[in-house]
Amino acid sequence: IETDELLRPMYPEDLTESRDHMVKFLIQFWGGPDTYSQERGHPRLRMRHMPFEIGQAERDAWVSHMEAAVKAGELTETLETQMLDYFGRAATHMLNV
Repeated sequence: IETDELLRPMYPEDLTESRDHMVKFLIQFWGGPDTYSQERGHPRLRMRHMPFEIGQAERDAWVSHMEAAVKAGELTETLETQMLDYFGRAATHMLNV
């Protein structure tokens, strides 16, 4: 995301907080502690992303970054498939243009 010309304008200059939110959300989503919800409330992903124009190009760019990250994680095939499926469905749900 940091160097992605299409997606970078959607993020604040300092990505520290964005990374922290993403990590905590994913930990919670995959069964870990609910720190994300304790700190930020219900995820409401679609609402939180509504201020940004997210079309097919933005969706596909974000998914490609997530695919690269997941594949770099050397996960089991089952877990990799589950994560990529989730990211694809979640990104499609964020489409708003």
